[in-house]
Amino acid sequence: MAAASLVSYEASSDEGEPDSAPQAQPLQQQPSQPPLSTRPVTHSSLVPKLDLTPDVSGIEQATRDSRPALDPTCKELAYNPKADELFAPVLGPQVPGKSTAPKNTLTGFVEPSHMNDFHFETQRRTFHSYGYAADPSIDADSMVGNTARGAASGAVTVFEGVKKRPGDNRKRRTNNDPADIEGYLGPWGKFVDEALVAAPPEEDREYMQEYLAKKAKNKRRPEETLVEEKTTMHVPAMADYQGRSLLEPPRDAGVNFRSDEGPRKCFLPKRQLHEWVKAHDRGVAAIRLFPRTGHLLLSAGMDSKLKLFELYKERRLLRTYSGHRQAVRDACFSHDGSQFLSASYDRYVKLWDTETGKCVDRWDLGHVPYCVKFNPDPDKANFFLAGCNNKKIICMDTRTGEVTQEYDRHLGSVNTITFIDDNKRFVSTSDDKSLRMWEWDIPVDYNNVSDPSMHSMPAVTLSPNGKWLVCQSLDNQIVVFNVHKGMKQMKKKCFKGHMAAGYACSIDFSPDMKFLMSGDGDGKLFIWDWKKQRIVTRWKAHDGPCVSSAWLPYETSKVVTSGWDGTIRLWD
Repeated sequence: MAAASLVSYEASSDEGEPDSAPQAQPLQQQPSQPPLSTRPVTHSSLVPKLDLTPDVSGIEQATRDSRPALDPTCKELAYNPKADELFAPVLGPQVPGKSTAPKNTLTGFVEPSHMNDFHFETQRRTFHSYGYAADPSIDADSMVGNTARGAASGAVTVFEGVKKRPGDNRKRRTNNDPADIEGYLGPWGKFVDEALVAAPPEEDREYMQEYLAKKAKNKRRPEETLVEEKTTMHVPAMADYQGRSLLEPPRDAGVNFRSDEGPRKCFLPKRQLHEWVKAHDRGVAAIRLFPRTGHLLLSAGMDSKLKLFELYKERRLLRTYSGHRQAVRDACFSHDGSQFLSASYDRYVKLWDTETGKCVDRWDLGHVPYCVKFNPDPDKANFFLAGCNNKKIICMDTRTGEVTQEYDRHLGSVNTITFIDDNKRFVSTSDDKSLRMWEWDIPVDYNNVSDPSMHSMPAVTLSPNGKWLVCQSLDNQIVVFNVHKGMKQMKKKCFKGHMAAGYACSIDFSPDMKFLMSGDGDGKLFIWDWKKQRIVTRWKAHDGPCVSSAWLPYETSKVVTSGWDGTIRLWD
């Protein structure tokens, strides 16, 4: 073999093609060549050239006939392969017992599969109860666990192995016709022999009757005798020397009450002008100025009385109205001031004549009225709204004494009612921390302003120009809403600095809208600049919480305040 390789090497060297691949020659004698020992030895013949390449002619032929192999990790191809080439099996050695699926978890490959929750829970409960369950990995009927018990019981599940209770064979009333709306029973039909009235045993009936009688007695509201309404006049007459009623504004007070415009520029109060010491035996819950002119003041006290004061000239106490059993919560004048309403914790709303002091009418609402408000529109002067602690706002007609409408959308006690948009709509606030807007006589709110960051707003007032709704929030802030933009809260317009959390401290504007005023729980009175939202002045106004304050509409700097110390003070 070696001799044959040398011969082929010599032959290729003589032909001048040293780089050409040697060709395998059959082993046979060449008679034309001289013997190896007689040939001259050259340098090239001393270096042997061996062909060690294995014979791969069969592999090349097999590769040429098969599909071209593609790299499975290749992302781009330079030619258009056929479908059988793309989906050909991956070439390579086979490893017994090893899956060719790629691992997506540390322990192997996880594929999403569908399993019915009811079947899974059935087999889980069966395994915990009986000790066997169906094998989920095999389609055939096989079990895991205590297979002997499963085979003996017929592989029943916990739902199939439940024995019927006595009485399950009773017949039910059936009516499965969905067209019969009134009589449709479906699966909820009662048993034919089912007793609908459960009667106690004979020995327990006596105790049951005693229990029901005691329960009815506790539920029954005790009858309260009506309090006689009376009034006390503290002046010789409710008219001046010319016979004019004191309800008319004075003409010699130095103020033009006939003008339709208030003062153009207001100033800050600096001193106390007058004090009504112990105006009420207990605290003062609210004060209300006479409509438009503000020359009279009505106070609602916690001593169940209402009092009328004059704010000009001698500043006398004119009348006292007594007729409630408990503290008076709120009061409201009619549009002309001839009458006023009082709401008390004794669940009564009473209508009074301002001049004579007579109680015109009374209504037992059955719930505590927290706020009461006349409709300011002269055409609807006989209607008033009352917000109660039963989450409802009721509208009553003073002529008939009947409830004409109920606004039942709040989730808490109603605290305030404020009319907007020329008395066509009104806004209510509640303990549910929401603000709702209503159309008059439509019991569905058309706007609900509520936010997780909002707090309850027990005191609300409308600006003189009717554009802003200012609310006392229980997080020690005064927040502002834009009435003309769907009650959008003005986040940047906020007044802080006072401590009003827990108290319904009223708010009021100066006539020129330059200042905003409110009391707080420490008895102080705060006045802010409306445009700059900064405190311009504050002082100690009362010993207890200052819950009510009002700016006289025709005065540049006169302010009246009241508090829980029972006093009413006038500042200038």
